[in-house]
Amino acid sequence: MKKIFIYIGIIGAIALSSCSSTYPGIATSNTIGSKTGVAERRVFLGLAFGHTDLGIATAAKKGGIAKVATVDVCVKHGLISTTYKVVVTGE
Repeated sequence: MKKIFIYIGIIGAIALSSCSSTYPGIATSNTIGSKTGVAERRVFLGLAFGHTDLGIATAAKKGGIAKVATVDVCVKHGLISTTYKVVVTGE
């Protein structure tokens, strides 16, 4: 009985764990401002329903950014879902 609880705990920990990666995209000579724009998309079981624009222009528009300074791409993998995020900073 004790082994069953240990196995359930291990399986639960694996199911709730995730791996996150952040990749630097672009860096320009523009100054880094206080504004940040984010475009995000979540995919379940590898299936993407609908359409979400993950472009730099979309993230900049959401953050009210006219001059883009940096772009980062973040990917967070989970057991069931994966989240893609484009983060733009600038003025």
